[in-house]
Amino acid sequence: MSDAALRKTTQDLLPVQHTPPGPGHYDLYPVFPVRPGAITRGIAALAAWIAGQRAVVIDGFGGVRWHDLRQRLDAALARQHRRVAWLDVATAQWPEPAVDALIAPFLGGADPLFGTRFTGALRDFFDPGRLAALCPDPAADVTVLYGCGAALAGWDAPLAYVELPRNEVQFRARAGSITTLGAGRPDDPKAMYKRMYFVDWPALTRHKAELLPQIALLLDGQRPDDPAMIAGDDARDALTRMARHPVRARPWFEPGPWGGQWLKQHIPQLPQDVPNYAWSFELISPENGVILGDGSTMLEVAFDLLMAHGAHDVLGDFAGRFGVEFPIRFDFLDTVGGGNLSLQCHPRPEYIRQHFGEHFTQDETYYILAATSDAEVLLGFHDDIDPAALRDALERSLRDATPLDVDRFVQRHPARPHDLFLIPSGTVHCSGSGNLVLEISATPYIFTFKMYDWMRLDLEGRPRPLNIARACENLVFERKGARVRDELISRPVELAAGAGWRHVELPTHPEHFYRIERYEFEQSVTITTNGSPQVLSLVAGAQVAIDVADGPRTLLNAIETLVVPAAVGRYQITNLAAGPAWMIVASLKPEAAR
Repeated sequence: MSDAALRKTTQDLLPVQHTPPGPGHYDLYPVFPVRPGAITRGIAALAAWIAGQRAVVIDGFGGVRWHDLRQRLDAALARQHRRVAWLDVATAQWPEPAVDALIAPFLGGADPLFGTRFTGALRDFFDPGRLAALCPDPAADVTVLYGCGAALAGWDAPLAYVELPRNEVQFRARAGSITTLGAGRPDDPKAMYKRMYFVDWPALTRHKAELLPQIALLLDGQRPDDPAMIAGDDARDALTRMARHPVRARPWFEPGPWGGQWLKQHIPQLPQDVPNYAWSFELISPENGVILGDGSTMLEVAFDLLMAHGAHDVLGDFAGRFGVEFPIRFDFLDTVGGGNLSLQCHPRPEYIRQHFGEHFTQDETYYILAATSDAEVLLGFHDDIDPAALRDALERSLRDATPLDVDRFVQRHPARPHDLFLIPSGTVHCSGSGNLVLEISATPYIFTFKMYDWMRLDLEGRPRPLNIARACENLVFERKGARVRDELISRPVELAAGAGWRHVELPTHPEHFYRIERYEFEQSVTITTNGSPQVLSLVAGAQVAIDVADGPRTLLNAIETLVVPAAVGRYQITNLAAGPAWMIVASLKPEAAR
């Protein structure tokens, strides 16, 4: 299958090898080191591993094209004169109508965007009797049981697991080259994303976490004809070290209807054949991966594997509150040369729990990293807000396809570099055009209730769904008038200063469970995690080095994002370039541990 038929995107596949772009230049492929020679490649290498066994189980994440993998392996094993019996675990799944009935309560009915997080297990998709009937063939040289959930058959056999990053799953869904769990055919990509987010990914992620201690061979399935693989022991060793050392997630980028040109211009190694880049997903832990590299080959695993293996080291004092969920999100929203975001709000805590099954809500902030002279942020209501009049105007605009007089209801505030706007749940807001926003947020990331979208279509020429009723159920209308300036625009507070350095807090809202600080320094600064994970972004300066008590030095370039696990404790940041360096540091407030 050609790359175009497999995946629909202009984004490049993870390269086999990568040379960092040099000091001060954004690195698209940050690598966490493993021992030299730990990573091998190719169907032939995988076939050689299988050929030495009597039975093998190959499980994996959603989006793997199992039939293609089987065909390639069968040909390679035939060249080794091995008689192989192939068993597809999908034959033990419940029929599609039964799967549809199982998951229907979690899909939100006709809602095009939202469902409820699946509370079952991957095992629920399978007929126990059929699973038990899957047995190795004694007449074969080797029997291979494969597919999502293959390990549920309980064989006493070596386990391989095929990992696939979630951005690649989405690219394959957009190309129609894969299906969701138990589905007989591809669906509309947006419907597939909703089903994957609320059903497939929760079930598959829990299953993968349970399997992690047993995995003998971990594969990266991004390149179907050339998989990279690492022994399970080496992978677990890397995750152990990663949970105690600074690490960058692999970012990924997406165009959007309001997207701008700043990211495209400042990261020229990105594909340029797109109209814009709206988002850079710097750290959205449910969807990002981390890259392992042995000096010659790279292999990507999901960030959730790090959390499954080392959540206590990563989260420190907050592991009891957040479990295996990393709670802080960093991403860029680029409207420089683009348009306004939609007018929107996010669900209140009880609403997101009751309606969507999430454990905490989407409280956000906008840190302005760059802005044009006329850039603005729309935030909060005017003093005379009338909720009924707002809803009527929104519904009339949608019904009659007429513009909304946004300024009648919502305040505008000038945006300047290094301003911080606070957006607790229920707050009406919107980044205007001309901003590069570093969005610092709690991790939930799809629960945006759009009220008005400036009469525009998406990149495929279709209307973007609005959520007026849900928004009006969650809006906090008391955030209006002077309270907006007083409570939702952060005012820096100097905590400490010395020769060539300053430590500033940018106070967040009481409803935010995270705090934001900025370290401004000419030479170096020392930071302590204080029992909390920290997320860093270099918002001024070209390059810094991060040194910890044990482990290699980490380099961080301008606008790159770094996770510092709580277990790191004390670390030093050294400025490697001329001029001052400014580092944003987000961490969890002590009261969030309760």
